[in-house]
Amino acid sequence: MKRLLFFLLLIVCGAVARGAESSPKTRPNIVFILADDLGWSDTTLYGTTKFFETPNIERLAARGMKFTNAYAANPVCSPTRASIMTGLYPGRLGITTPSGHVPEEKLEASLVARGSPSQKSLQATSATRLKLEYFTLAEALKGAGYATGHFGKWHLGPEPFDPLHQGFDVDVPHWSGPGPAGYIAPWKSPKFHLPAKPGEQLEDLMSQEAIKFIRVHKDEPFYLNYWAFSVHSPWGGKPDLIEKYRRKADPNSAQRNPVYGAMVESLDDAVGRLLDTLDELKLSDHTIIVFFSDNGGVNWFEPAMKEEAGMNSPPTTNAPLRAGKGTLYEGGTREPCVVVWPGKTKAATQNDAMLCSVDFYPTLLEMAGVAAKPDLKFDGVSQVPALLGTGTPRDTLFCYYPVYSPPGHVVHTMPGVWGRRGDWKLIRYFHDADDQSDRYELYNLHDDLGETKDLAARFPDKVKELNALIDAHLAETHALIPGKNPAYNALVPDWAVNKESTVTVRDGALLLTATEAAVSLSTRDLPHAQGPYTVEFRMKSNGKGNGRIFWAANPRQPYFRDRAVNFTPTHDNEWQDFAIKLPVETPIEMLRFDPAVGPGEFRVAYLRLKDRNGAVIKEWNYATGH
Repeated sequence: MKRLLFFLLLIVCGAVARGAESSPKTRPNIVFILADDLGWSDTTLYGTTKFFETPNIERLAARGMKFTNAYAANPVCSPTRASIMTGLYPGRLGITTPSGHVPEEKLEASLVARGSPSQKSLQATSATRLKLEYFTLAEALKGAGYATGHFGKWHLGPEPFDPLHQGFDVDVPHWSGPGPAGYIAPWKSPKFHLPAKPGEQLEDLMSQEAIKFIRVHKDEPFYLNYWAFSVHSPWGGKPDLIEKYRRKADPNSAQRNPVYGAMVESLDDAVGRLLDTLDELKLSDHTIIVFFSDNGGVNWFEPAMKEEAGMNSPPTTNAPLRAGKGTLYEGGTREPCVVVWPGKTKAATQNDAMLCSVDFYPTLLEMAGVAAKPDLKFDGVSQVPALLGTGTPRDTLFCYYPVYSPPGHVVHTMPGVWGRRGDWKLIRYFHDADDQSDRYELYNLHDDLGETKDLAARFPDKVKELNALIDAHLAETHALIPGKNPAYNALVPDWAVNKESTVTVRDGALLLTATEAAVSLSTRDLPHAQGPYTVEFRMKSNGKGNGRIFWAANPRQPYFRDRAVNFTPTHDNEWQDFAIKLPVETPIEMLRFDPAVGPGEFRVAYLRLKDRNGAVIKEWNYATGH
């Protein structure tokens, strides 16, 4: 009898050991819903909005665990997406900007050798593709018997760096662009292969495509990426929903954009369809669901928004968080996050544990009972203890963004990195102090979630402690550290000069020199005002031919001759005063100043831009040094 019990015990122990890695038949399904540009305050999860309506995302939270300290590994999309697929920090990957759509195939990051005279720091040039050598989350799950499907935005490279070459069996609509070709059919690009009738909405169609995948694979474990295009530009929504939010909008609220409200609701509707399908097929109790966003919300306004969709206000605000997409403040990287793990996470719970997008890969493998490859190393950690309520797996996080923010952002971020340990967060801006040393900002997020009180001067020891952690992180991930820009000139703010020219300040004037080509000087991020405008300046030169002033409404609008005015200097090395009218009524963000069509030496004492009422909205005065 004892021998029989002994053998039974061996059998049970063997079964338990084998169960440490689940068999394909018992592994849970995984649905990863990733929103694009959805800010922390764009859902009803955190009590920060009365404008947007997200009942289906609330349904998710009622089934699982809501995280309050979930972070994207980068404040823009491609790096965060790469971090999810690899479990590695963007600095290690070399993917640090949203460049997965650009034609250049660049597999390694690099530092520029020389920057604009207005920039104190050099910046990194991002890799533009997720290299095939990385063993992705999709490849790991596919190797464990999962059917894999990607639906929506990828932005990590076209073929052969597309989802079909990175572990997915299905990729719809097989699109490598930064955003969709429109939200309401017909699409703006014939290369956007998603059949639709005029008037059909993109997320309606994408969710139906994802549902087809679920139905086909309902009897086997599946991993579904529903990486929504919403709520990224181009701006557009269903007309009836736009009208609904137009009626609802409070003109005194920062969240009042009806087009964006319509887009958020369509995203939420897509989430609801996925949940309804899982319920209908009785798969909900056997399906892990993740809901997350790739970076903070767009909290600035640009004229293109009005041109494209008639929007008269920024899409959103991330308040109470500071700033938004493309910045190192909380509004750029803290994300809405819900994880549903049936039978494991307690329903309708909240967790303050810190989580990063690099954590999803090891976490999902453990949740699915899939062993990681023995030689695979992650920057992420498994969040299973947090999901089970038994522990907090990490107390330290990092975010590395070694570039200048794109023009048009409300907050202009310099190349930098932040490290957070506990409640303390240190932002290091590379070479941004007056002497081109690093500049620091320190915040206690427990007391100051909005990052309004910089405590760096009060707590130098805390700065030193967190800065040492940042140093170690940069070294361990082999991240490129921007150096000082040798071309920086403290007296040449704002202006960028074409590569054939040089610019400096001498004897109370901006000195522009070109020996082989014409000089071209350009500036961005002009304050919004109403035209027509006047450009006044004092100049003397020895160049040749007419000069020209161009304007553009936004960075996507190129300088063109139908948006330019000529002027005629006498190139006699004598000072002349000019007042050039720009016949444009709408706000402009960019200005280009060409003092002549030929090479020469040009001195400019001042330039000023005036609005329709003659008020100065921007001035550069080199006689006074500002």
